[in-house]
Amino acid sequence: MPLLALVDDHVVLRQGLAGLVRDIGYDIAFEAENGEACIKKLATSREPDVILMDINMPVKDGFETTLWLKQNKPHIKVLALSMVDDESSIIRMIKYGARGYVLKECDPSELKSAIDDVIKDGFHYSDIVSGRLVNSVNKMENEDPEMKRFMRLTEKEIQFLRLAASELTYKEVASEMKLSPRTVDGYRDILFEKLKVKTRVGLAMYAIRHGIVHA
Repeated sequence: MPLLALVDDHVVLRQGLAGLVRDIGYDIAFEAENGEACIKKLATSREPDVILMDINMPVKDGFETTLWLKQNKPHIKVLALSMVDDESSIIRMIKYGARGYVLKECDPSELKSAIDDVIKDGFHYSDIVSGRLVNSVNKMENEDPEMKRFMRLTEKEIQFLRLAASELTYKEVASEMKLSPRTVDGYRDILFEKLKVKTRVGLAMYAIRHGIVHA
């Protein structure tokens, strides 16, 4: 069973979240009130598969902690769970290594779906990540070109990219997406241009490099 950890400085909310997480089928490795406590508990507890990470916390906030995990324990996936919905915070969390971003006001089913996506596919794509951020990312003067291309992808393009990295034929991909083969060919050609690759292998390598699928 996948193992989760909860990092949030609000005790009542964290305890409620712990109950919810258990109700939807996960075990909890530990709870921590901030990033510093999280890092200490990683040394003495079972390592979780996914950490649900708040952002605004004392001592060591979610940004710092997520970046530390990316640099020191990249195999542990972070799913941001916050009340903060401004685009700069979302972009920063994704850049620092978060595999998805969910608002605390979400339904339990949405949270479960997000956790499942992160465990299974390595990333949770949603409107808040792949839709709302497009304009902001395009306006960032010093943004990494790789991040720009990644954040410009639509939900359908991401779905196609996942399937293209599988063993399915393009015809089977079209059937899976409930689209015509010609439309799927269009997605392929658009992604060739957006991602600056020339082959299906290039698409697969991009998907693996960005955690969309696993090697």
